[in-house]
Order: sequence, then C-alpha cells, then structure tokens
Amino acid sequence: MKKSDTKARIVNAAWQLFYKQGYENTTIDEIVEASGTSKGSFYHYFEGKDALPASLSYLFDEKYEELEKTMDPGLSPIEKLVFMNQELFLMIENTVSVDILSRLLASQLVSSSDRSLLDAGRTYYKLLRRITIEGQEQGLFRKEFTTNDITKAYAMFERALMYDWCLSSGSYSLSQYSGELLPAFLKNFC
Repeated sequence: MKKSDTKARIVNAAWQLFYKQGYENTTIDEIVEASGTSKGSFYHYFEGKDALPASLSYLFDEKYEELEKTMDPGLSPIEKLVFMNQELFLMIENTVSVDILSRLLASQLVSSSDRSLLDAGRTYYKLLRRITIEGQEQGLFRKEFTTNDITKAYAMFERALMYDWCLSSGSYSLSQYSGELLPAFLKNFC
C-alpha cells in the first residue's frame, strides 16, 4: 500500500466520524480502527487530532479530481466554474458539519506553516487555472484580468461564502446561495 493511500484512509475515516458523531466525540483510536491503520501510521501523518481540520482541503481536492473526470467537456468555462462550486458546496452541506468547516478556516488563520487552502499546488488551483485559461482563450474574460487575478478572486469568493455560512451556523443553503451569487460575481470578469 502506498503512503498516500494510508493517509487518505485516515483522513476519510476521520471526516466520516467527525460528521457522524462530532469532532469532540471522535477519538484517535476510533479513527485508527475505522481507517484500518495503526496509531503509528496516524502519528506519522498527524501530530494529533487537532491537525486534522487542515486535512479537509485534501478531501475537497479528491472531490475536484472526481468532478474533473465527470464534468461535461461541452460546458463553457463559466458553466464549469459554477458546476464545480455547486458540487463542492453540496458536498459540504451534506458531509461536513459547520463546526468542522469552522475549524478548518480557523486553522488557516492561526497556522504559520500549513495554509493548505492557499497551496497553489492543490488540484483545486490547477483546475481553476486550466478553466480560466480556457475562458481567456475563448475570449470570455476581459483581457485586463490575468489568470491569477481570476483564480484568486474566485477562490476568495468561495472562502468568503464558506466563512459566512459558518458565521451563520449553516442557517441557509450554501449551495443555493452561491448558485444565486456566483454567476453575477463571474460577470465582473467577462
């Protein structure tokens, strides 16, 4: 088994348990058992349970890899961005508690080293850049905006919506609200 498979199993098991029974009620022993790994493996990848909130971006990237494979290539770049956003936000609503997403966002603010949400090497940013370049090549985006400008603005828009959803204790549908706002936001770049 590859190392990345072991880490993925730990992360997936942890997030399933966090969603079912809450972060505070989940133990490392339960994560190890659910992942079919060992405590040694757990501690090889994570200093402790508090290191796991930052791994949520890993699950997001798994979702983006899945979406990239299933996304209709006939969609316009704008439609692709809206599709990706809707699918991720539906996943968040259905599998990630507000508490856990809040912990991820908070971990990014206080960590001086692991700012996984900003990692330009993530699948998320690679996919956003490819779609943005496609839009630029098709003349959909205004020329004064660079690939980096559009990618950064889109990512900030998504993080802002997730942050507000957490502040509002998940009192509204994240995917529905984003579905209403994102097309208008993207028009600023067209």
